[in-house]
Parts: sequence; structure tokens; C-alpha cells
Amino acid sequence: MTMKTRAATLGLVAAFLIAGCSGHRGDRATFHDPNMDFGLIQSVAVLPFGNLTISPKAGEMVREVFMTTLQATVDVYVHPPGEVRRAVSRVQPNSPTEPTAEEAVRLAENLGADVVITGTVMEFGQVRSASATANVCTLSLRMIEGQTGSVIWSASATRGGIGASERLLGGGGQPMNIVISQTVEELLDQLFAIE
Repeated sequence: MTMKTRAATLGLVAAFLIAGCSGHRGDRATFHDPNMDFGLIQSVAVLPFGNLTISPKAGEMVREVFMTTLQATVDVYVHPPGEVRRAVSRVQPNSPTEPTAEEAVRLAENLGADVVITGTVMEFGQVRSASATANVCTLSLRMIEGQTGSVIWSASATRGGIGASERLLGGGGQPMNIVISQTVEELLDQLFAIE
């Protein structure tokens, strides 16, 4: 190997290491109530998700994917959005995306749900770094017990973002629908890990 080839190889390896360490794929944080038997949950109400992004429909899009994936992977009844909307209009919480403990209990009682799930989309869409772009989704969820209003599970996850391949090779990363699905699946994996 010539000196130039070695230097180029070392430079490429260093670039991969630096770029690989700077991506933010798969960030996660989880809480679960050790006294809760999650196997007893039979019905779930998923409230509208909060949206802290500039994309006006991010909350609706992510909630729809979450509800569909939850229904497809867990043997629980997921209340349809229309039923949840009707219960929210009856109970009239100050913030449908972040109900108080008392409001969550009233919503669960109104729907006959064992738990209420709230969520917030914190990051959604494209991120840029120099010439690289990629889609990213960060979602935070809380599961609230329907009888007490206590938070029994909360988790957050990030998927997508700019990693080594996007930094070195360019490209736009995964399509947004894949990134949303990966984020939701990561959260459901965190939930099922406690059962």
C-alpha cells in the first residue's frame, strides 16, 4: 500500500466512525409501573396526539399508524377515533391531548376503556446536516390507568435521522411512512418488554 492509499483509508475509517457516532437513531426512555399487570388490559382509548412540530398533520398521521399497529399486534380492543372524539366532547377536558388524572378517569369511564393512551409528536419530517437529509420521527407516549388516573407506562422513541450512510453517501434516508412505523414498533416493543 502506498502512503496516499493508507491515508485515504484511515481518513475514510475515521469519517465512518465520526458519522456513526453522531446519528440519533433509536433514542429511548421507558417507565413502567411494576405493580401493574398489563395482561389484564382488554380495551384501550388512544386520545389525539399532541404535535410540537411544524407539520400540521403529524399528530393525526402518527396516531393513525399507532392505533393500526396496536390493533394488529395486541389482543385488545382499540376504541375507534369516532368513539374517542365523542367521549372527548362529552367530558370536555381542558386539553384533549394532555388530560388531567381526573379527566382521564372520566374519559375511560365514558368509553369503558381499561387504559387511556396519550402521545406527543416531538419531531417529524426532514432534518438536514450539510448536504445530507433524512426523515426523523420522535414520539412520546403515556398509558394512564382508567380507574385511578395514574401513569402506568411512559416511553419515547426516535427513529430515522442522519447516520453514517447519509453523511457519507448522501441520500434522503428512509421514507417517512417507514420511519413512523419503526418509531411505533419501537414503542410497542418497549411496552411488550414489560409483560
